[in-house]
Parts: sequence; structure tokens; C-alpha cells
Amino acid sequence: QVQLVESGGGLVQAGGSLRLSCAASGSIFSINVMGWYRQAPGKQRDLVARIFKTGTTTYADSVKGRFTISRDNAKSTVYLQMNSLKPEDTAIYYCFVLTFTAGNSWGQGTQVTVSS
Repeated sequence: QVQLVESGGGLVQAGGSLRLSCAASGSIFSINVMGWYRQAPGKQRDLVARIFKTGTTTYADSVKGRFTISRDNAKSTVYLQMNSLKPEDTAIYYCFVLTFTAGNSWGQGTQVTVSS
């Protein structure tokens, strides 16, 4: 099992930046993919970005060019740098991991609010 602790959410004006962090503990040796989903009120939870153990990254079209995902394997931490934020980026952001042997895990979520 992997436990996740997120930090870095908050309130920011449109055009501003935030950086989310997610630290993993537990069966970290088995982590393959780390990433972020988000869920806005009344909407489904959607993938924002993910990064594989190899370093390969994928992004939702809506955040390409504005968000950057990175990973520090030594610290078992994944980051999401969010620039040029828009009001439509407002959501609860959830960290997740996919592991080889210990199942999947989710963080508790962190609120990101972008004011216009």
C-alpha cells in the first residue's frame, strides 16, 4: 500500500501560478506511474497529467503548455507546476499512483481556486 500526502493548493488570480506536491510513503519501490487528476463541482474526475517511472509524461490537452509534471524518485514525490492559471482550472486536485504490486492509491485532494 502507498500513502500520499498532497500540499500546495490555494487561491490565485487568473494568470498566476501554483505548485502542487505529493509525497508518497509505504510501498514506494513498486510505484510506476504518479500523477494528478482533478474534479470540478458537478463534473467527473479527469486526468490532468501523469509521469511514468521512465520519465515519460502525458498531459490533458487543456493544460498542455501551461502545466508541467515532474518527479523526484529519490524523494518519492511528484510535482505539478501550474502556470497561466485560468478560472476553469478551479477544481479539487487529486494525486494518484499506479504500482506494480501494491495496487493504486489516491491522495485526499487539494483545492485549487482561480479567480477571474
